[in-house]
Amino acid sequence: MVLLRHGQSVWNAENKFTGWIDVNLSKKGEEEAISAGKILSKIKFDVVHTSELIRAQRTAEIVMRHNTASENPPTRHDQRLNERHYGSLQGLNKDETREKFGADQVHIWRRSFDVPPPDGESLKMCAERTLPYLTEEIEPDLNSGKNVLVAAHGNSLRSIVMSIENLSPEEILSVEIPTGSPIHYEYENGKYSRIN
Repeated sequence: MVLLRHGQSVWNAENKFTGWIDVNLSKKGEEEAISAGKILSKIKFDVVHTSELIRAQRTAEIVMRHNTASENPPTRHDQRLNERHYGSLQGLNKDETREKFGADQVHIWRRSFDVPPPDGESLKMCAERTLPYLTEEIEPDLNSGKNVLVAAHGNSLRSIVMSIENLSPEEILSVEIPTGSPIHYEYENGKYSRIN
């Protein structure tokens, strides 16, 4: 299984909270997806899972366009892989939000495990929809011997990494999922081992 955070989005470049707002990749994000595609070009993927947001879908499309080992695998889009919903913060500039609410409060909203931003989701709430998707949709593919690409978002992928690497809520807070950088796992007998 390969986990891949989408390439930089237009709003990542503008330092805005994005969440469920459907913004596309920036030029840099397209380049990151191309780079990931080259890294993954020789892996035969049998199925691709993405969120319902265009930045993840475009990343997966670009990666698969550079893949020489796969034969047009099916792609499944699901809202459960969407980014954390940032509620009232969506669309706001992160620096301006820090000025308005204070850096400490914004840090709590962004990096605590169970404190959601106003009208939004905490990482815990994000995991409550992402992890059932992992067990109900992705793991059956892995159990049947398929190679799986999951193109999603920083926080939806953090919740998956937390679960499969058995990290505590405290440990996951310091985990960064970089844009456009594949994370490889071997899956055998229900166990994951990271191979990069």
